[in-house]
Amino acid sequence: MSTGTLITVAPTGAEHAKSDVPNLPVTLEELVRTAQDCERVGAAMIHVHIRGADTTPTLDLQRLKDTVAALREETSLVVQLSTGGAVTDPEEDRLRVLDAMPDSASCTMGTVNFGDDVFMNRWEFIVELHKRMQDRGIVPEYEIFDLGQLASLHRLLDQHGLPSGGHVHVDLVMGVPGGMPGDAETLVAALRMIPDGATFSATGIGRTSLPVMLAALSAGGHLRVGMEDTISYARGERVRDNAQLVARAAGLAKIAQRPPMPVAEVRTLLKVAQSN
Repeated sequence: MSTGTLITVAPTGAEHAKSDVPNLPVTLEELVRTAQDCERVGAAMIHVHIRGADTTPTLDLQRLKDTVAALREETSLVVQLSTGGAVTDPEEDRLRVLDAMPDSASCTMGTVNFGDDVFMNRWEFIVELHKRMQDRGIVPEYEIFDLGQLASLHRLLDQHGLPSGGHVHVDLVMGVPGGMPGDAETLVAALRMIPDGATFSATGIGRTSLPVMLAALSAGGHLRVGMEDTISYARGERVRDNAQLVARAAGLAKIAQRPPMPVAEVRTLLKVAQSN
């Protein structure tokens, strides 16, 4: 049981359109301001998707490099890039994300139905992503959308070794239509399968955000929140901004007597280098 809580903010994602969610941070200036606001209220890591000039998702390498540089200059947050991108992004573009040299990057452990779409993650692609992160000293966060993906994680570690830094951290992404449910029973089942010595964060999508948050805190886990995962704060109430979601997570973590972890402690926990 950790004495503190790592709070990750996922501010944008690749699913919501700016036209539908006007307060979604999509420009670099908006993203940096969001990161600063979220750091002030308890976030220690930021999970980043970026958008192009037309506000649609992109994996443009120069934009990714500029984003990593700006977040490092303007915040002390651990910068984690998504290698998932949008469900339509080709594998070569997703692998190229690592050339932006973030502190951390996501590594999704299998294919999953994602609403009406399919989020494709072939075994060979997962292995290549894992190896490239080992080579570059980038710390992975293994994204788990369904319980069987934890079996794949064990297989990956057994066949290809521990990640950079040697510590395994997973994010249980719960409540995606097509993935595992966002409830306490499923979270407990997942915890029986995570590797020995691993830490975990949990993410509840949409209306599962609060149940998953409370279950994760009670089980000694960490939290990911943000407008990537929900744009509703309460029934009939839209999220004002990402800092509102981080502040709620930080408040609940304090009530659980596991207050938000400072960035330096998170870097030590995840074995993240000071810079790449």
